[in-house]
Amino acid sequence: MNTQVAQALTAAGLDPADTERVVRTALEEDLRYGPDVTTEATVPAAAVASADVAARQPGVIAGVPVALAVLDLAGLPAAAATVRRPDGIAVSPGDAVLSVTGPLRQLLTAERTLLNLMTHLSGIATATRAWTDAVAGTGAVIRDTRKTTPGLRQLEKYAVRCGGGANHRLGLGDAALIKDNHVAAAGGITPAIAAVRAAAPAIALEAECDTLDQVREALAAGCELILLDNMNLAQLRAAVKLARDYPGAKLEASGGLRLDTARAVAETGVDYLSAGALTHSSPALDLGLDLRTEPPHATPAGHASQAAGTTIS
Repeated sequence: MNTQVAQALTAAGLDPADTERVVRTALEEDLRYGPDVTTEATVPAAAVASADVAARQPGVIAGVPVALAVLDLAGLPAAAATVRRPDGIAVSPGDAVLSVTGPLRQLLTAERTLLNLMTHLSGIATATRAWTDAVAGTGAVIRDTRKTTPGLRQLEKYAVRCGGGANHRLGLGDAALIKDNHVAAAGGITPAIAAVRAAAPAIALEAECDTLDQVREALAAGCELILLDNMNLAQLRAAVKLARDYPGAKLEASGGLRLDTARAVAETGVDYLSAGALTHSSPALDLGLDLRTEPPHATPAGHASQAAGTTIS
């Protein structure tokens, strides 16, 4: 991967190696049955063109550094990309997000992979922004879950951040979450908390509670982050009241949350709302790749066609 592209991914908090794996897998899916026969038949080998990735509907952009990686790995060494609107920015229909000039064959071969990733990630960012707007001013933070598309967790959780949300744990090893099956296996919430503390004393620990009695037990056992699973508003308020006696304890509402009731949940005083729908159910944001009106042209030998901006070489 080009060094400049890798640096752009790193600056965004993305692992270049993981992103490269995702992009290569996606490109190989399109080419596993042979080369791009349509493009090779209709586009002269020397053709060079300019195009814009543009919004078809309002939303929030996520995935521009990933798009740069797609262009790079699709074989556009002489292409230049200009970022018009960076990740996290709201767009309106017609807004150009990314402009590209380069060999048309490679550009068209990369088009679907680029759009698949950007529309998906931008859809997550757009949905997350709606949730964060809904709870604005309450002090509550919107968080995601591990209900992610296999292989895309890093990118999907990045998109949540682009939309103004925060990430829950990234995997099973960076934080502990005691759920009902762990409680059953350990013989109760208190022994489960004690077991995790003994095994991993420095790790962040959260316990899932279905009842107020479990909340009391978890707080008494020293658990500082408690997930309130599928509780109604009255139960959430009661849990918040219980937690006031334990300075530093934080509460997270989860399960069955909806955008239209998010503010009411946040106003109970919980610290977090976690919504799996952000990553598993957000609709894609409609983006398209539009060729400029000027006809494709051939680049003279020895001269690279470039536009101002982030150069991929």
